[in-house]
Amino acid sequence: MSLDVVNLNVFIGKLHIIQGISLAVRRSEFVALLGMNGAGKSTLLNTVAGILRPKSGIITFDGKRIEGLPPYRIAEEGVVLVPEDKKLFPELTVMDNLLLGSYTRRAKEKREDTLDLVYNLFPVLKERRNQIAMSLSGGEQKMLAVGRALMARPKLLMLDEISQGLAPKIMIGIFKTLKEIQSQQIGIVIAEQSIYQALKFSERAYIIENGRIISEESSEKLLDSEIVRKFLVA
Repeated sequence: MSLDVVNLNVFIGKLHIIQGISLAVRRSEFVALLGMNGAGKSTLLNTVAGILRPKSGIITFDGKRIEGLPPYRIAEEGVVLVPEDKKLFPELTVMDNLLLGSYTRRAKEKREDTLDLVYNLFPVLKERRNQIAMSLSGGEQKMLAVGRALMARPKLLMLDEISQGLAPKIMIGIFKTLKEIQSQQIGIVIAEQSIYQALKFSERAYIIENGRIISEESSEKLLDSEIVRKFLVA
C-alpha cells in the first residue's frame, strides 16, 4: 500500500488553498500533517478522500490514480477519512452507526470479524452498542467515528483533528489506539494541531503552512527542531 500525492493544487472558490503539495505515505506508516488552523490540512485530506476535486495534480493509491473519483469509490480502494466533525448519525444506535461503515462489498464480507476488532479496540462501544450516538460523550463519539471508519476495512485511515476538544487523558488513549490500528497493517495519516502528541506517536511528519509543505522529517527529529518551535508553538 502506498499513497502518492504529486504537485497537488486545490482551489475553494478563488482561494488557492493547496499550492503544489507533494507527499507520500508508505505501507502501514503513521504520518502526521501538522500546521496551524487554516494551513490547508483539512483541505488536503478532503481532496485525497474525494470530497473536494483538485484543480491539478496526481493522487495515486496502490499505483491507481484516484484524484477526482467520488468518495465511495476511493473508500472502496481502501482510503477512508474520519472527518473533523465526525458525521455520525446522532439518532441511530452505536451498532447501527458501525454497520453503516461496512457498506462496500469487501467490508460486508468481513463485517463480523471487523466488528470484533472494533470492540477489542474500543470496549466502551460494545458496552454502549444499543445507545443512540448523541447520548455518548465527546470522546466516545470520536471512538465511534474511528470505529465506523474501520468497519470499511481501510488500508489507509485518515483522521482530521481527532484530538480536538478531548481531555488530555482521552486524547492520549486515542493516539495509543491508533498505534494498535497501525499494528493491523493499516496506514495512518493524522491532521493535527496537537503537535507534540502527534509527533510522539507518528513516525514521520509534514509541516504545512499557507497551503505549502515547509518541512518533512522524521517525527523524532522534528520534536526538538527549531521549525516546530518557530512555526507551530503559539
